Amino acid sequence: MTVLLIALGAALGAPLRYLTDRAVQARHDSLLPWGTLTVNVVGSLLLGALVAVPAGPAVTAALGTGFCGALTTWSTFGYETLRLTRDGNRLAALANVLLSVVAGLAAASLGYALARAATG
Repeated sequence: MTVLLIALGAALGAPLRYLTDRAVQARHDSLLPWGTLTVNVVGSLLLGALVAVPAGPAVTAALGTGFCGALTTWSTFGYETLRLTRDGNRLAALANVLLSVVAGLAAASLGYALARAATG
């Protein structure tokens, strides 16, 4: 049953990742992969909030592992950073790494704090 919940969450998260990435990236004429950054930061915020609330294993599997796992994308982040480096855009690659890590951790912390405040 857990595997089905993960698959259901992923079936929602993966297309949302793709559509969000394309919509955000289409609005930016930049070397930085803003679409990937956006989905990773939003996913970190959601996962931070999920960790803060008392959720059962089924909810954690569906939303945490399935939805957030499919919404966020470490592999694409890695690929895009490597591509920037290989194309000679080392400063943009470094900016991508720093922005992604700092914004992701900040978003997870914010999500956690907001959920804790909302649940008392």
